[in-house]
Amino acid sequence: MSPDATTTSPSDWRYIAEGGSSIVFFYNGPPNPDFDATALRLRKTANDVFPVIDESVEEEEPDDPTILFQHQVIQRLMPAEYLPRLDAVRVGKEWLEELKKLNEEIRPLERREKDGIDVRKRKAVLATDLVGGTNGFTVEIKPKWGFLPSPTHLSIATRPVKTNTCRFCMHSHLKSSEGEEVSLGYCPLDLYSGQEDRIKKALHALWDVWIGSSGSVNNLRVFVDGQIVSPSLLPSSLAPLAKKLPLPDPSSPPSLTGLRDAFTDAILPLLMDIPVLRVLSTLQRNLDALDVEGLSVLWSQAYASVNAQAVVDGGAGGSLPVPPLGTGLAEPTLEDWKAFLDIYLTKHANMDHDHPDAANIKYYCMAYLLSTSFKDCSIILRLPRDGANTVTVIDLDVKPVDRMSKWENLDKKIVQSYRSLSEPTHCVDQWASQTS
Repeated sequence: MSPDATTTSPSDWRYIAEGGSSIVFFYNGPPNPDFDATALRLRKTANDVFPVIDESVEEEEPDDPTILFQHQVIQRLMPAEYLPRLDAVRVGKEWLEELKKLNEEIRPLERREKDGIDVRKRKAVLATDLVGGTNGFTVEIKPKWGFLPSPTHLSIATRPVKTNTCRFCMHSHLKSSEGEEVSLGYCPLDLYSGQEDRIKKALHALWDVWIGSSGSVNNLRVFVDGQIVSPSLLPSSLAPLAKKLPLPDPSSPPSLTGLRDAFTDAILPLLMDIPVLRVLSTLQRNLDALDVEGLSVLWSQAYASVNAQAVVDGGAGGSLPVPPLGTGLAEPTLEDWKAFLDIYLTKHANMDHDHPDAANIKYYCMAYLLSTSFKDCSIILRLPRDGANTVTVIDLDVKPVDRMSKWENLDKKIVQSYRSLSEPTHCVDQWASQTS
């Protein structure tokens, strides 16, 4: 039987943060063996969706798909020591409404205007609390894409750009040109490099953007005692963090540069010693073997084969247009994912990805979908006072099939924008020649 969050008071749960689809709280109530050191992850819904709850329905609500996906898919690819606990927990409408009421004013205004807790849900996710209770501090990094694509499936026009500049740097340029605040100066390939000087460069860039944007750019977030730190150009805004850092002279007020250096020195050894970034980069690269360009070509070839067969069978065939990438492809079931992994773990390394078979289009689409989960995840670095530092990978949700055509179009837009630069940035992929 799943634990029941409604046996606790909504006031026992403290708001941590939220993303596009979920909102997270950590348990801050009296000792409770079911909830001590846990976080509650709740699904959100758009404000224009009015909840309709049929109280007469007694059918058991399934566990959140995130739980099953981690237990049966992600754990076969990512070492368990880098993953959080994820279990189902029961919730209720009145309890969720009270929790929502207590925390609505704490949430960022731009989030409140758009969505809120989905009070229709009867189950949520209970996870490891990675933010509270450290007596130190916690860092969340969204590392993003950690590789440059193989040139094999790139067009003549895009090859010079894509093989020299990483996706994140190109996308940052596009967002910046459209007026969005982004992590300019941060290159994921530096963070993934395994080289101390490059990792330090990446951390400095993340820190500088975090300070300069007052924390609005989400590639770096810092938590102290369960509370998110809201930075500014005033060193005093970082007082909670400063108390946790090993500063050279704690008796004198630290500068922003001094705080940045102390912050970097604290987390650099953890990133150097634990191979989690290398694992992420390898999974991203191997699962995205064709790049979205090559996947699109294979999709067209698969439909050409279908049309040709239709002609042979006496149908219209060749007149049928190729639908957008992913159109008509059913969302993979858990059984589909299990079957996919059976192939991936035994045959993928020996498949001829330079000459993919159109008959394997579903396999390559699923591989690309899974690669996006690893490209969009976060890593949580916990640095408690006792020195028992840990690294955990979170937000490894499965992505929906209907995004595939959007990703293809976005890729074209990103590259087209970046090709217009007279002096493009060149990124160095440390592992390109060492990863199969």
